[in-house]
Amino acid sequence: MNDIENVVSLKNVKKAFGKNVVLDGIDLDVRKGEVVVICGRSGSGKSTLLRCIDQLETIDSGEIRAAGHLMGFREVKGKLVSLSDAAVARQQRDIGMVFQNFNLFPHVSVLENIMLAPTKILKRSRSEVEQEALALLEKVGLPDKRNAYPRQLSGGQQQRIAIARALAMKPKLMLFDEPTSALDPEMISEVLDVMVDLSKAGMTMIVVTHEMGFARAAADRVILMHNASIVEDAAPQEFFENPKSEHTQLFLSKILQH
Repeated sequence: MNDIENVVSLKNVKKAFGKNVVLDGIDLDVRKGEVVVICGRSGSGKSTLLRCIDQLETIDSGEIRAAGHLMGFREVKGKLVSLSDAAVARQQRDIGMVFQNFNLFPHVSVLENIMLAPTKILKRSRSEVEQEALALLEKVGLPDKRNAYPRQLSGGQQQRIAIARALAMKPKLMLFDEPTSALDPEMISEVLDVMVDLSKAGMTMIVVTHEMGFARAAADRVILMHNASIVEDAAPQEFFENPKSEHTQLFLSKILQH
């Protein structure tokens, strides 16, 4: 697969916390416009993989290219040199990340939450950013909440605002780390509906989730991680109906019972 077509390319990525190996030689390519769902038991390395892509964790060895960047490094005369925190922050601008907990700023309105990064970090004009922020509120179905504060919103509404806030930076890649796991069941679908719409619009997405309905509906590929490794990587129909790995078969037999 040509690296030019890949928005994400991981080569032999390894990461350990002390003696606990959490990523054991991960290879993964994600093409432009692809939606990849990653699932697996707790502790299998899923969230750490996302955090390494976005440089919230540094890898021990290997290489991560994402959104046109060699994440965390630059090449100098054939050698890799670690980037400064400021340079890493510039790379991160092209990657949107949505966490389990919404991480909205409690002291400013919904509209200001969305506008903050484009105006402060990108130094874009406030009037232009405001128009885009209002359009994003429409996109996530919350145009009437522009003046509300996060504490006045439900969990599902807060997560939709968190998605809008990430999109305000016009990322080339969106990462979702179990975005519905902190939500009440009746709020999950409103967040997943926004994510399905994003996938249909061609956004490149990597989603760590246990929502198998979303995986069937929106994913181009579903990956299972087990013991710090990728043990299955297949199209949804193949993944659910004809899994190759016994770990996948066991995982599906447990999760689909619920």
